[in-house]
Order: sequence, then structure tokens, then C-alpha cells
Amino acid sequence: MALRTRLALRLWSALAALHQGGPGQHRRLSTPPGLGHTLDLRGIFPPLATPFSPIQEVDYAQLEGNLRRYTSIPFRGLVVLGSNGEYPYLSPSERLDVVSCVRQALPRDRLLLAGSGCESTKATIDLTVSTAEVGADVALIVTPCYFRGSMTSAALIQHYTEVANASPIPVVLYSVPANTGLDLPLEAVLTLAQHPNIIGIKDSGGDITRIGLMVHKTQQEDFQVLAGSASFLLASYVLGASGGVCALANVLGDPLCQLDRLCREGHWQEARELQHRLIEPNTAVTRRFGIPGLKKAMEWFGYYGGPCRAPLAPLSSLQIEELRSTFSINGWL
Repeated sequence: MALRTRLALRLWSALAALHQGGPGQHRRLSTPPGLGHTLDLRGIFPPLATPFSPIQEVDYAQLEGNLRRYTSIPFRGLVVLGSNGEYPYLSPSERLDVVSCVRQALPRDRLLLAGSGCESTKATIDLTVSTAEVGADVALIVTPCYFRGSMTSAALIQHYTEVANASPIPVVLYSVPANTGLDLPLEAVLTLAQHPNIIGIKDSGGDITRIGLMVHKTQQEDFQVLAGSASFLLASYVLGASGGVCALANVLGDPLCQLDRLCREGHWQEARELQHRLIEPNTAVTRRFGIPGLKKAMEWFGYYGGPCRAPLAPLSSLQIEELRSTFSINGWL
């Protein structure tokens, strides 16, 4: 039987076992979360959208306004300078200013993860050190991809090892093949998980077999797996993931934190029903309409979304109607 099939069967067997028992009886997540970890990454992290003014300058006042609302939601922390923050479109000085602004507004008990991955190892180290100096707790390092044909496992292991050796803060790997065209190879992840300053991975690929294997193969390491999307958050938790970095949390932060809580408390039927209602809205603000869709949806829930930075274009009237319908039919609007 193929490995993918075997793991899928194990997943469904685990779900069936979790549903067994009389009324009021629940089984919690079986992995002792946070045990022995340098930093406890359990919970939900929204990858913050970067607010821009009508003339496409970073709007720090609107960013602070969004942050005031986010601090009332039980997030484990926030991610800045990720894909949803339009990181590639920010200047070096803007990147550091955004990290500094968020750190000043964020309670000290909330973690701040900052994207600092660049194409070269040297630039990645330099930016990682700089983001740490302005308040980042963890460096989120996306795979270099411009010369993707040369990004072998050996090259990526060397890159991440050098970054982790030089970083003054812990490192979380970041694999987002939809944007980079490059999936961080599993064998590279398992090797890098042994590094004392690499504490986890955000995996946005959506391959639940891969997520299960990463959790299984790194149980003896100080390493945690974060689901990179709300669409497969429940399945990731069943397989032992610690938390999620989910674009949809910019819009529906409370429901995602509720899903996290339901899983930890073993309320699997409620968790499944909630997960079902989150899949289509999440797809709408990621694969279907992207960051312009995410920012438009934020406005409907009382946040500042605003324009994207060119060349990202705003949604058409028809796209806005389709986006709103997706949220409405799932009971969010």
C-alpha cells in the first residue's frame, strides 16, 4: 500500500477514535504540546497585512489601529513581513519600521515572528539580525527561490544552517511553494530540525501526508510544525501540528482561535463543523483572490484593509460580489 494511502487511513482512524465515547466525553490532542520546547508555538498567528495609504505609503496609524483590535483576540502572536504583508514590495527601511511598530504595540507575552528571508545567505543574515534588534522574537525564513534549479537539499541545508548559526533569535523555516515554486524538501527539513536554533516550520503546501511525516519524524527534536493555512488546520492538529499561521486570521481571528481551542479540548465534532465553514472563505482570500481579496474582507469586519501596493491590482466589482457571497453563504456575513 502506498505511503500516502497508509497515512490517510491512519488519519481517518485517528479521527474515528477521537469521536468514540459517550456524550460529553472527549479526547484531547495526544501530543504533550509545548513539552521541552525552547519557545511554545501553540496557537494561531495571523500573518499581518501591511496597510497602505491611498498613495501606497505604509500607513502606520492604520496598522496601529488594526493591532489594537488584534490584541483583544487570544492569538499566540503575530507574523509580520510574510507573504500576506506584501513583504517583497517593502523597502529595507520599511521592513524594519513595520517590525518596530508592531513590537511596540504588541503585549510582551505575544510572540512576534518576522519574515527575514532573502535570496542570498548574507542578506538573510543581515536582515535577520536587524529585525531582532528592533524587536522580533523569531525569524521566519522563506526558501530562496530565484535560482530554484540550483536549490538542492544540500544548498538549502547549507543556507539555513549558516543563517541559524548567525541568528540571535530562533529560526522557523518557511515553505510556500505556491509563491516560490519550491517546496523545501522533506529530507532537508528533517536535517535542519536537528539544529538547536531552528525550532519549527511553517508549511503552506497543504500536503497533509508531509505534515504528518514532519511531526512524526521530529518528535525527538525541539521542533514544531505550523500549518500555513486555515483550510487544513484541523487535519494538521490531528496529526500533531502545534499551531497555524493563517491569512484568514486577519479577518476571522476569533473563530480560528476557537477552532484551536476546540481541538485542544477534544471537541472534535464542533471543530469539524467550524473547519467546514472556514474552508471556502480561506480559499477566497488566498488562492482565489489573494491579498486584494484579504484586504477587502478585512474592511467588512471592521479592520483597515486599504489598497495593495502596485502591481497588485484591486478586485473588480464582480470579484467583490463573489468574495462577499463566499463569506455570506458560510454564515460570516
